[in-house]
Amino acid sequence: MSLDRPPVTPHPAGPARPGVSPRTSSSPDDRAARVRFRRAITLMLLTLVAPGSAQLLAGNRQVGRVALRIWVGLLVVVAALLLTGLVWHGMVFELASDVLVLGVVRFVLMALAVGWATLFMDAWRLGDPLSLRQPQRVAAVGVNGLLCFSVAGTLLFGAHVVGVQRELMSSMFTNGEATAATAGRYNVLLMGGDSGEGRVGLRPDSMTVASIDAETGRTVLISLPRNMQNFHFRDGSTMDKQFPEGWTCDDCYLNAVSTWATDNAGVFKKSKNPGIDATIDAIEGITDLRINYWAMVNMAGFTELVDAVGGVELNVRDRIPVGGLGDDVVGYIEPGVRTLDGHDTLWFARAREGSDDYSRMARQKCVMSAMLDQVSPQSALRNFSDIAKASSAMISTDVPGSEVGTFAQLALKARSEPISTVSLVPPLINTADPDIELIQNRIANAIDRAEGKEAPKPSRKRTRTPADMTGGSLGNMSDGYAANQAEDLGATC
Repeated sequence: MSLDRPPVTPHPAGPARPGVSPRTSSSPDDRAARVRFRRAITLMLLTLVAPGSAQLLAGNRQVGRVALRIWVGLLVVVAALLLTGLVWHGMVFELASDVLVLGVVRFVLMALAVGWATLFMDAWRLGDPLSLRQPQRVAAVGVNGLLCFSVAGTLLFGAHVVGVQRELMSSMFTNGEATAATAGRYNVLLMGGDSGEGRVGLRPDSMTVASIDAETGRTVLISLPRNMQNFHFRDGSTMDKQFPEGWTCDDCYLNAVSTWATDNAGVFKKSKNPGIDATIDAIEGITDLRINYWAMVNMAGFTELVDAVGGVELNVRDRIPVGGLGDDVVGYIEPGVRTLDGHDTLWFARAREGSDDYSRMARQKCVMSAMLDQVSPQSALRNFSDIAKASSAMISTDVPGSEVGTFAQLALKARSEPISTVSLVPPLINTADPDIELIQNRIANAIDRAEGKEAPKPSRKRTRTPADMTGGSLGNMSDGYAANQAEDLGATC
């Protein structure tokens, strides 16, 4: 008996190979659907890269030409600005501080957001979504929505940031005239305002003159104690005419000058800030420096600025009390290198419990140095809205808007330069009976050394103090705190 096998019919595609599945064929409709889907996606991607190109290829060519010309024109303008900014940094800062320019940029960004979103929607329409199959249609809608909202959202956020900058420039800075540097330096009076209970307005409770080299940004910080007495005002000034014999009354301290002027505002006929103007008269008489501008920081709002930049890293040398004096102390900032938030940074700078005013002045300088060194342009940009909000609430100044660009450039230069400090405090100076000639010589020598000039280091007139207090700063009350008299502030903090 024979076994006959049935004949084997060969596969149309040829014999099957192990591990290889037969090819599946696609219909013409499938291929056409894939082509339509690729076309729809391509039109949207072209709109992302070159707005108007989708319309030029498949839609209203006139609209496409206008959109492409606007896009190319904007690219040329941005490229020119970038190249110019690389050569001339000042132009960038000037544009960023010009209210009119900022208004134009904000409008352009908003118009771009609306126009680009419209082009994306039209590109989606040109892709004929109704001819797509359901999954492809859903995917096309998703891609279009992602592109549309991401691009328009980015542009609108940029418009918001520009608007915040414009509002900051309008609200914080004045339209006054710029003043020229004196002997190649800008002298800016920085004051910490104390708005305590029962006080009207802000009283300058800490006073520091930042003497800034107009070319290099090299800065000398000159701090004056609030309890300085027995000094003369600048010759010929309003306060000099009122007190020709000087500020010599009992219990008359430097920070009381502002109070007297505020109470007697009629003496300062055209002044908007008689307390500040009187304080400047005093500081110019003491230091023999001509003050270009002033800035008042409301210490109560200082915490917001520190929080806006993400905190400040400080070297805490001793336990710093938080909360006030005596029974008001509610806790401590423990020693160590710590990143402090706004609340603790303020108390690091202001704490007096177990300390003294001169240690506090040293700690305040360390805070200034840390913020200048640690707040980079990148972090400022990331937190710009919060910084601007905090700054406009806590800072008042007479710096004109036209000078913001100049000082922004100097601030960037100053980041790479050491900061020198001179503090008119014991043991160098007897604050109750200051040696004005010694003060002015000390300041002049510090500025000369900052500018690279050879200058003899002045001898100290030692004023012994009854207690040896450290107060959380390097040094002590008898020998002086390092941050108060330093060639390089960063190295002493």
